Amino acid sequence: MMFDYRIEKDSLGEKQVPAKAYYGIQSLRAAENFPISRHKAHPLWVWAIVQIKRAAANVHKQLGLLDEERADAIVRACDEVLEGRFDEHFIVDVYQAGAGTSQNMNANEVIANRANELLGVPLTDRKNRKIHPNDDVNKSQSTNDVVPCAIRLAALRLLPDFEQALRNLVEAFEAKAKEFDEIIKSGRTHLQDAVPVRLGQEFGGYADALKAFLPRLQMARSDMSRLGIGGSAAGTGLNVHPEYRRLMVEELSRHLKMELQQASDYFSAMQSHNDSVFLANVVAGVAVELIRIANDLRLLSSGPRTGLAEILLPPVQPGSSIMPGKVNPVMAEMLNMVCFQVIGYQTAIQYAAQAGQLELNVMMPLIANDLIEMLEILTNAVRAFTERCVKGITAYPDRCRWYAENSISMVTVLNTYIGYDKAAEVAKEAVATGKSLREVILEKGLLTPEQLEKLFDLRPLTEPGIPGKE
Repeated sequence: MMFDYRIEKDSLGEKQVPAKAYYGIQSLRAAENFPISRHKAHPLWVWAIVQIKRAAANVHKQLGLLDEERADAIVRACDEVLEGRFDEHFIVDVYQAGAGTSQNMNANEVIANRANELLGVPLTDRKNRKIHPNDDVNKSQSTNDVVPCAIRLAALRLLPDFEQALRNLVEAFEAKAKEFDEIIKSGRTHLQDAVPVRLGQEFGGYADALKAFLPRLQMARSDMSRLGIGGSAAGTGLNVHPEYRRLMVEELSRHLKMELQQASDYFSAMQSHNDSVFLANVVAGVAVELIRIANDLRLLSSGPRTGLAEILLPPVQPGSSIMPGKVNPVMAEMLNMVCFQVIGYQTAIQYAAQAGQLELNVMMPLIANDLIEMLEILTNAVRAFTERCVKGITAYPDRCRWYAENSISMVTVLNTYIGYDKAAEVAKEAVATGKSLREVILEKGLLTPEQLEKLFDLRPLTEPGIPGKE
């Protein structure tokens, strides 16, 4: 009868590892030590680490440091892992040993065990292994340079999709700005009546505010492309071939089709996670703008009978389990929740980044997980918000114009004719009596009907100029 486990040894002793497991003793210890959450390493973090292992095997073969048989077996094993065939064997919790040693070893063990199997060595045969997880798969590497590099590769993998999602949202707002350009409405400051604006101008403002983040994201992408792989344990490159750093960047660039470069300083690349912080801050900045915009859309669409009701957000699902016919701004609400979470991730990344000490930051697993998560969920949220909300927004032009014509702040056009103080008296009287501004102005004889009609022509009031002046 075959045993359902195998015996593995490490520097701390022996353990029983499930016979069919591709992970090994160090992964198992980590899984037992850290039963913290239900969340394992994000697949994209695994992807990035495995890409580094794959590149290292090819580089070591090129340098003559790993024979062709073993190098090719490692590459084949990596490719199978990248296909998702061994996902269930990555068992380490997100909250794990500092720096990510457990995650790095989980990858090393899975790759080594599968590579040995490809060379005819069963998982249960521990004596005849041809490939060792540390000596071969982790050759010339340390967790301390692999994990920072993996964080960067994962972020670079996600950034194009995030940038495109943001660009699509900008274009959707720009399209609405053109569509709504002739719709006059009341502006609002302090949530009180303000001078007239065009609905298209509001939407154009949303587009421009978001567009400003695109060059910042490009700057962050450039920063994240600097790889410190080859720094080894402390940045010195101990046990690393002199050509390894350059060749690793070239191999990863070629295989991943990314524009990567060597770090300018390998100690900085290991000690500092400022590039990740900068990227997280830019993404969180997008989230802050999106919260503001989503809140505006919720307010502008409030009603339909007791709110502003200047626009209509596309109805995508029933809004109440008790009130028939109710429709809620669910896409904007979803976006808000995602943005709140993104800002939480940003805060965690900042705390983790400042917690580095001397040659290493041991909080890298948190940085890796939260940076990946924030980019992924905000990308998905922006896509959904664009397609299911912004592109389908319609306006109520008559409602918008009614607010503009009845806004007390229309009195602002009188400033250059009768002065601020007298204009304020007109506004107060209109509010106190319930009369319109037009009625009060005519009763006081401040303007003739012809002058009033010219002054209160709304469209010119939404552009630079002095009302009533040629």
